[in-house]
Amino acid sequence: MESLDRIDRDILSLLQADGRLTGAEVGRRVGLSQPAASARIQRLEKNGVITGYRAVVDPAALGLNIHAVIRLRTTHAQLRRALDFTARTPEVTSTLRVTGEDCLVLEVHCPQAGRLEEVVDACARYGPVTTSLVLSSYPPKPLTDVTAATS
Repeated sequence: MESLDRIDRDILSLLQADGRLTGAEVGRRVGLSQPAASARIQRLEKNGVITGYRAVVDPAALGLNIHAVIRLRTTHAQLRRALDFTARTPEVTSTLRVTGEDCLVLEVHCPQAGRLEEVVDACARYGPVTTSLVLSSYPPKPLTDVTAATS
């Protein structure tokens, strides 16, 4: 991994909070000229530290009012089929393969409880499931907070 200095971490924090900031604005906030800030951003992109930019969408604004986490315990023989299922199911918005008793942790957004039931039942074809409704979610912390704590 490339060594990141304080300015790199500051740039990453800014862009994680608002990926639409211009190079000039990033430079102003971290005390660099626009060309210097843009060069650092391009280096971070080229080195694979910054892997993309995306819009953050509120699921409720799209009518997806049910947010759940499904834990799936499956067998090694079923794992590929379970991963294929998660990839082709639009309600599954995040899939994590994990250690421990469960194999996969899925984040799911559905318009109503009936659709969640269908997704849970479909997951259960691959093994036992545990489903939890999400009551609240909080903004993710920038990864630079973690890297600063370990430096």
